[in-house]
Amino acid sequence: MKVKKILVSQPKPTSEKSPYYDIMAKYNVKIDFRPFIKVEPMDSKEFRKQKVSILDHTAIVFNARHGIDHFFRLCEELRITVPETMKYFCVSESVALYLQKYIQYRKRKVFFGPTGKMPDLIPTMTKHLDEKYLIVVSDVHNDDLMEMFRAKKIQIDKAVMYKTVSNDFSESEPFDYDMLVFFSPAGIAALMKNFPNFEQGETVIGCLGATTARAAKDAGLRLDIEVPSPEYPSMTMAIDAYLKENHKRVRK
Repeated sequence: MKVKKILVSQPKPTSEKSPYYDIMAKYNVKIDFRPFIKVEPMDSKEFRKQKVSILDHTAIVFNARHGIDHFFRLCEELRITVPETMKYFCVSESVALYLQKYIQYRKRKVFFGPTGKMPDLIPTMTKHLDEKYLIVVSDVHNDDLMEMFRAKKIQIDKAVMYKTVSNDFSESEPFDYDMLVFFSPAGIAALMKNFPNFEQGETVIGCLGATTARAAKDAGLRLDIEVPSPEYPSMTMAIDAYLKENHKRVRK
């Protein structure tokens, strides 16, 4: 089967320089960007049930821009004034720069990881073991990361500040894709919720990250593309390579 139509379960890229657009032009394929999940706020009443005191901590850890938005939203709702001495540790530089929406970036202590992966932020955090960290997460998260922090003697608590829910498909939305690309276990769960009778057949499935891949396999799906790998560190590189071989086979 020649792959002609791809569903990428992420929002549409804001930049025209995205590698996805290069793939579309190079292989004459159609790529739809349609998240399988969406983020919803957690209200202050729900948050209080966790009995987490934000001001008992000296450093906040963010793994996504969503976390930043909901952290400052809840602080406002709870009438919490975040001190200027608060430190921020972010999974990537782009997430760190997003803090500018809420703080005077240059006047604060902001740190970020080199690769965009949370485990690679840990060496930076271990240089500040006196800090009392609070990591902002969704209600759908992986507790393996907390074990990694604690193994390094990092004092850290977690605070659920937003919810990740299925972004349900309507009956009028077509679902006739040759390739599905997922970026989180929640995306796999949303696929099975929206299409409980889904049969993979020849549909190509690609996953980013070990936990997403495990969720796909646990759901009984065949995994055709798994990144990162030594050969393909990014999803777009892996898709490009797959399409090159796929279109070559079909021509034969």
